Amino acid sequence: MTGPDGHASAARKLVDFEPFARDEGPSIGGRLQRLCRAATRDLTASGVGVSVMSRAGGVVATAASSPRSSRVEELQFELGEGPCLTACRTGSPVLVPDLEQTVAVTWPGYASAALSHGVQAVFAFPMQDGATRLGALDVYRERPGELSDWAVARALGFAEVAMDTILEGGGVAAVDGSDVWDQQDVGFEVYQAQGMVMVQLAVPPEEALARMRGYAFAENRSLREVAHDIVARRLVLESDT
Repeated sequence: MTGPDGHASAARKLVDFEPFARDEGPSIGGRLQRLCRAATRDLTASGVGVSVMSRAGGVVATAASSPRSSRVEELQFELGEGPCLTACRTGSPVLVPDLEQTVAVTWPGYASAALSHGVQAVFAFPMQDGATRLGALDVYRERPGELSDWAVARALGFAEVAMDTILEGGGVAAVDGSDVWDQQDVGFEVYQAQGMVMVQLAVPPEEALARMRGYAFAENRSLREVAHDIVARRLVLESDT
């Protein structure tokens, strides 16, 4: 039987041998993207995402195995609810083998939105360093069903590798800077856009992010797309006045 250290070691090898995608560099963001792709195959999942959180609980950056998984990963930050946020808050894995059962219970907004993107089951594993929680790794499946004990242990191994990748790269503070995040990994733009909205509307950080989320949801766009347009000055959110 493979122990926890064995699962992390096996996951690390799979990530090391995962091929680079086009224009994907050796930065933290690039390695997390490769980790998501390797985990998707190893866990027989439809997708895997990783979200890195700030001390204040906001998303710093995300990585995912595919564009669809990236969209599902972002939904929880647009809606302010979801498995990653729960896992980060509690420090425990969140295992939801049938997402449809949570529509009117735990995450009514997120569950409905994720179901519309074909996700039937979701499993979130916190990335922790002692008492510090750096984010979570989310595993998505297109069919309802439990994860096996082996798959849970292996997913925890991938979460440990993701945490080590962030820490070895300088921690969350490093991920929050564009110098270590691939140019195509534009999760950092969310924070850039948040700062611009704060200045433009003279609102605190939480309200700036809430307004961005609200606009993205109303326009059926991803938070990342909205942030990109704000940073590029193609979009200016309106004030209440």
